[in-house]
Amino acid sequence: MTSRPILLSGIKPTGDPHIGNYFGALKQFVDMQNRGNHECYFMIADYHALNSVQDGDQMRALTLELARTFLAIGIDPKKSVMFKQSDVSAHTELAWIFDTITTMPYLMRAHAYKDSEAKNKEIVVGTFNYPMLMAADILLYDTATVPVGQDQKQHIEYARDAAEKFNRTYEEVFRLPTEMIVPEVAIVPGVDGEKMSKSYGNTIPLFATREEITQKVMGIVTDSDGDVPTNVYAIHRLVKTAEQLAPLYEEHRGRYKALKDALVDDLDAFIAPMRAKYEALGKSPEKVAKILSEGGKKANKKAEQKMKQVRKAVGVR
Repeated sequence: MTSRPILLSGIKPTGDPHIGNYFGALKQFVDMQNRGNHECYFMIADYHALNSVQDGDQMRALTLELARTFLAIGIDPKKSVMFKQSDVSAHTELAWIFDTITTMPYLMRAHAYKDSEAKNKEIVVGTFNYPMLMAADILLYDTATVPVGQDQKQHIEYARDAAEKFNRTYEEVFRLPTEMIVPEVAIVPGVDGEKMSKSYGNTIPLFATREEITQKVMGIVTDSDGDVPTNVYAIHRLVKTAEQLAPLYEEHRGRYKALKDALVDDLDAFIAPMRAKYEALGKSPEKVAKILSEGGKKANKKAEQKMKQVRKAVGVR
């Protein structure tokens, strides 16, 4: 058993990662891994993605793309466990056990459910009870820390509540996780100044070519007055410090085109090494699949240790 606390986070394989995903979450994955203070588990949440991706070939392709993304940004399978949720059957088993002690009114408080209800969407059961699958994801590994965006904090609250209720109902089995939010990058601005999101169509792809970067940057919404274009500067601050940018923005005060050109150069310099690695991994899908398979075995071993306790506590073993 490791003496280091467990850090776990997962991302759904829904395609097209952007720099908002990187600075909002993925960068923290790599930082925490390299710091060495935690034993890190990074999960491709393919079962969660079934709520929106319902084509087998597409799911397989998106899963490999996300695995390539993890590797390209610096996730090291020698330092971290990188795995597919579906390779660990305990996730769905534990989710069902949590379902049996969770009320419908409690799940109706979840943001995703309330949002779908407000939009009069037809709500599938997977959307309704996904907080319990997410709680299982987190609690299976005795997770201490979960890096999330500010808008995902509720997920950790649900996991803590599930752990506390199980511990009260049966016996002390689960530890209570805490979230890790980096405030200054919790919400990454898009090219329109709103939160960067695929649903808003305001993203800059994480592995964009220089041409794509140029197109996106030149489309950044700028103020009609003022010497410093707020949205350009906000994105620029993701890759350069305020001290590094100060002379540039002073020299080109009010010259938006020059500042956008500088942002293109800096974004391309930042993205290029990751883009090259991502493209190289695309030529070796069998290597990526093997890394996922090996990670799944490690995750399974850890999850089964917890499930032995759970099954004994609920009386099915």
